Amino acid sequence: MDKNTIIKQVSNILNTDQKDIENYVEIFEGKIIVIKYGGHAMGDKKLAHTFAEDVTILQKLGIKPVVIHGGGPQIGAMLEKLNIESSFINGLRITNEETVEIVEMVLSGSINKDIVNKIHSAGGLAIGLSGKDAKLILANKLKDKFKDPESNIEKFLDIGFVGKPEKVDSTIINIVTNKLMIPVIAPVGYGINGETYNINADTAAGAIASSLKAERILLLTDVEGVLDSEKKLIPSISVTQAESMINNKIITGGMIPKIETCLATVEAGVKAAVIIDGRSSHAILREIFTTSGSGTMIE
Repeated sequence: MDKNTIIKQVSNILNTDQKDIENYVEIFEGKIIVIKYGGHAMGDKKLAHTFAEDVTILQKLGIKPVVIHGGGPQIGAMLEKLNIESSFINGLRITNEETVEIVEMVLSGSINKDIVNKIHSAGGLAIGLSGKDAKLILANKLKDKFKDPESNIEKFLDIGFVGKPEKVDSTIINIVTNKLMIPVIAPVGYGINGETYNINADTAAGAIASSLKAERILLLTDVEGVLDSEKKLIPSISVTQAESMINNKIITGGMIPKIETCLATVEAGVKAAVIIDGRSSHAILREIFTTSGSGTMIE
């Protein structure tokens, strides 16, 4: 399928003028778009198909998508199936040596290869990786603080083999994207002593986007985007506005770490970070190829 045919296909999907699509292709051609894939978009068969179709279309138009995926529900289901108890503190899964083996098996194995296969079915070309491949993500143990409810004293929380990226070597990603393939990356990192670390997918995507100085990072979520105090979607906010909204408790809960990832990537040189609704069909195409976009952009 040639480029003009694909542009016409996108125009039909989005009900947008073909000339507008051509203009956006010219802007983004050769640029890296990092996409964090998870939530409802990954669990719904129809949305999984349109996701694979979207990233394949980007690839065929000369744009370089880089996919980082999550897999919390699938990990939980496998641990339950194997009768391995899973507990959480402050929303973080305690990951001992036995658990991290299952995490790696699910993330780097079944989930990763399923996404690769779906992209192949959509006509694209993808390769599955984890943060351990080609020393992609060096991670350190995540040390988090929590308040002891009895003493009200802040303590460091040991949640096992949960890590945060220390260093990203994006050599392998550049090799893969330059060969016109889509890297699909499981958020599993390696430690300096050979440990395996489970990394939050948003955090891993942000670190990879920062290392690549990507044109965009798109975080697929299960909400429209950032909402104001009246619960209306905010199409675009600045770094300063986002920080103010966190301080004023307009942005709360699970949206805070996503916004913090966006702020860190923008400050590291990524042109823009966008939180988009993964429940919406072809949200990625709408974000890249329309003026209105899809969700909330931070730039």
